[in-house]
Amino acid sequence: MSSVSNPSFGDLAREASLQPQEKLVRISNAMNSLSIGIPKEITYQENRVPLSPMAVQLLVDQGHSIQLESGCGEKANFTDLDYSSAGGEILVDKESIFKNDIILKVAPPTYDEIGYMKPNQILISALQMVRSKESMIKQLISKNITAIGYELIRDDEGALPIMRCMSEIAGRSSVLIAAEYLSNFNAGKGELFGGIPGVQPTKVVIIGAGAVGEYAAQAAIGLGASVKLFDNNINKLRRIEKNLGSRISSSTIIPKTLAKAISECDVAIGALRSPLGYSPCVVTEEMITQMRDQAIIIDVSIDQGGCFETSNPTDHQNPVFEKHNVLHYCVPNIPSQYSRTASYALSNIFTHLISSISSDGGFETYLKYHEGLRSGVYLYKGKLTNKLIANRFNLPSSEIEFLLAGI
Repeated sequence: MSSVSNPSFGDLAREASLQPQEKLVRISNAMNSLSIGIPKEITYQENRVPLSPMAVQLLVDQGHSIQLESGCGEKANFTDLDYSSAGGEILVDKESIFKNDIILKVAPPTYDEIGYMKPNQILISALQMVRSKESMIKQLISKNITAIGYELIRDDEGALPIMRCMSEIAGRSSVLIAAEYLSNFNAGKGELFGGIPGVQPTKVVIIGAGAVGEYAAQAAIGLGASVKLFDNNINKLRRIEKNLGSRISSSTIIPKTLAKAISECDVAIGALRSPLGYSPCVVTEEMITQMRDQAIIIDVSIDQGGCFETSNPTDHQNPVFEKHNVLHYCVPNIPSQYSRTASYALSNIFTHLISSISSDGGFETYLKYHEGLRSGVYLYKGKLTNKLIANRFNLPSSEIEFLLAGI
C-alpha cells in the first residue's frame, strides 16, 4: 500500500504562486481637461455672466482652464479678484479669450466676436431665434463652428432647464414689478399689490400657463391677489390648478371671455411662448382701450414679439410707456435685471454640463450619447442642423445623428 505524503507548507506556497492572482489596479478617474473662454458681454443691457467665481473654482479644481475677460462679471457684482482668487485667469485682451476650445457666453455672438473665433471651435451661448440673422449664421458656418443654443438644451427628463430657471425669475419678478408700479412709484394708483382684509384684492390676468405663467401665478397668489389664468393647453391649466388649488381660476383663450377679464383687471401679464419663436398676439388694441385707468401690462413675451397688440420693446433704463391710459412694461430681458441671481442659476447648469462633458469622454463622446445636448446644437462643424433656422433662411440642413455617425 503506497503512502501519500502530505504536502509541505513550502509546496503549498509554490503551488499558490502559480495560480492567477488578484492585483490591485489603480483606476484612473482623470477628467478630460477643457479650455474655456468667457468674454465680457457687450450686448445692450446684458448683465449676466455664465459662471460664478465658485463655479470657476470647482472647474479649475477638476483640471480645466478658465480664462475670463476683465470686467466680465462686474454687472453681476463679481470682481476680477473674485475670479482670479478662484483660479481663473483674467485677460484684458478680448481676442485672446477666443483662442480657447470652448467659448461660453450669455448673449448670442456679435459679428466682431465671430471674427475673433478660430475654425472648429465650440460656442455655447443663447441663440434667440427671433433675432438671429442669416449673415451671422453664415459667418459661423464659414468657420466650421459647432454652435449650441443653451435655451434649447434638454435635461434627462426632456425639460429645458435654462429656459425654466430664467422663466422662474421672469415670472416671479413680473409680479414684483407690477407691485412696484401699482404703488405711488411712477405716479401709480397707490395700491398695495394683493390688498389687505377688508380691501378688495388686486385682480391679475395671466396669459400663458408655461413656466413664466406658473411662477407669476404662484407669486401673485402668495401676495393675496385674485388670479385668472388663460391658455389653450388644457393639460397645463390642469397642472397649475392642481399645484395651486382653488385660489386660481382658469380658462381657454376665448376672445370674449378674455376681453371681459382684461377689462376688469388691475394687472395683465403676457407669458405666451411659441417653439417657433413668435408668440401669438391675443390681446387686441380694442381690448386694451377697455382696461381700467392706470392698469398695468407686463409683457414678458415681448422677446417673441409680445402678446398685446400695443406692446413695443423697452429697456431697463426706460422700461415703461403709457398708451390708452394703461402702463406698458415691455423689457425683453427681465432676468438680466436680477443679474446676480440669474448668473448663479446659469452657473449651476453650466457647471454640471461642463463637468459631465469632461468626465464622459469629452465633447464629441458626450454629444454622441446625450440627446439633450444634441437638441441644443444648431451648427455642427459648420453644418446647419436646426430645421427651423434652415427653413427660415432657406438654407440646407443635416441631421446631427447622421453627421456624428459620419454619414
